[in-house]
Amino acid sequence: MQPSQDNFKKYKAKGKRKIKNIRWLIVSLAFLGIFINYVDRANLSVALPYMQEELNISPGAAGLILGAFFWTYAPSQLPFGWLVDKLGARLMFAASAAWWSIFTAFTALSRGFLSLMSLRLLLGVGEAGAFPSATKTVSRWFPKQERAFASGIYNSGARVGTALALPIVTAIIGYLGWKASFIITGVLGLIWAIVWFWFYRNPREHPNISQEELDYIEKGGADTFDEVTNVLDTKKGSIRWRDLFRYKNIWGITIGYSCISFIMYFFITWFPTYLVDSLGFSLLEVGIYGVIPGLAALIGQLAGGYISDLLVRRGVSITKARKGCIIGGTLFSTVIGLAAFIDSPIFALILLSISFASVTFADGSIWALPADISPKDKNWSASIAGIQNSFSNIAGIASPAIIGMLVGGTGSFAAGLIVSGIVAIVGSLIFIFIVGEIKPLDPLKLR
Repeated sequence: MQPSQDNFKKYKAKGKRKIKNIRWLIVSLAFLGIFINYVDRANLSVALPYMQEELNISPGAAGLILGAFFWTYAPSQLPFGWLVDKLGARLMFAASAAWWSIFTAFTALSRGFLSLMSLRLLLGVGEAGAFPSATKTVSRWFPKQERAFASGIYNSGARVGTALALPIVTAIIGYLGWKASFIITGVLGLIWAIVWFWFYRNPREHPNISQEELDYIEKGGADTFDEVTNVLDTKKGSIRWRDLFRYKNIWGITIGYSCISFIMYFFITWFPTYLVDSLGFSLLEVGIYGVIPGLAALIGQLAGGYISDLLVRRGVSITKARKGCIIGGTLFSTVIGLAAFIDSPIFALILLSISFASVTFADGSIWALPADISPKDKNWSASIAGIQNSFSNIAGIASPAIIGMLVGGTGSFAAGLIVSGIVAIVGSLIFIFIVGEIKPLDPLKLR
């Protein structure tokens, strides 16, 4: 049930300056949060070579430490999604950022394998709240015809954070040492958490929103109800949290997105090694040409969301707009498999850039789906996002391991690239045949 008009009016304090299109400012702030999230998680990858000798960490131990983040990050998505739906994005995004920032800064106090391993496990728990919170924010502030582009904006923080972590962290280490890199990035996250908690409110509670903007986003289907009234509603027939796991659409979206993540993680993990070992690039060439797929992915992320929303604004159904962009992007990403048969390094790089841009093109629409399918009487968008991201990160753990085994067994990346192309085909088939109509979940149709 909606808050009364009287309750709404009490938030509209006199003298508060109204900010035009404040929803775009809020999603830009979410973008910055995701950007910091990815810089903090990548910090160790850059700093570890400078830490190993001082902390007496062997290469094998270093591998365990680098992978430890995902052991807690993936499963923690589920409880964090529930908490965001229960307590709201304002509190939980700020709490999540404060958590991961504190343990990022504490990494400077590491004394060896056990302390560093423990801190990475704790970091993974804290960072799990970012994407469910950002998804919840979009469900609150954006009408259906703007959700995919808004999701693309905050999600592009991951692309930009991954790309800029190397130069940012390297510069800090070069001037101040590896300990300073963790302290500075940790403090940056704490500052962001304070700003988010101070500025963010739900639309009906925000003192700077205009009546025109509130009417616009509510008319477009944004859920502007307050968290407590919405989530704790015990109306008969409401969908409970555990019921979410009984819907075919949620499992279809989750497994389909896991296939897409399988390809994404090739670029996050093995791509630089592929450039050197298979394409023969020098270290300098990796630095120059290696950023091209990342730039293509950033463009694909924003373009995919924009086109999906454009189709909705032009009268195309949510189902056709979202699934069309997801299926099209996933199918185009299969060109990663063709790179296995290409001798030209430049042409192979072009194919890989197309593949990475294609999966991120699909990504914008995928992250709009939790809000699109969330039940009307209960906004479970953060929980759905948590389910989706939890399993996709398990696929992210499997991807580098499988590709690594194939490289070790065959001596080349060809088999790994072909398998990635096949996984992309499987993902597109799941969205074609398993994922049905994109609409709010019906409590009367638990299947």
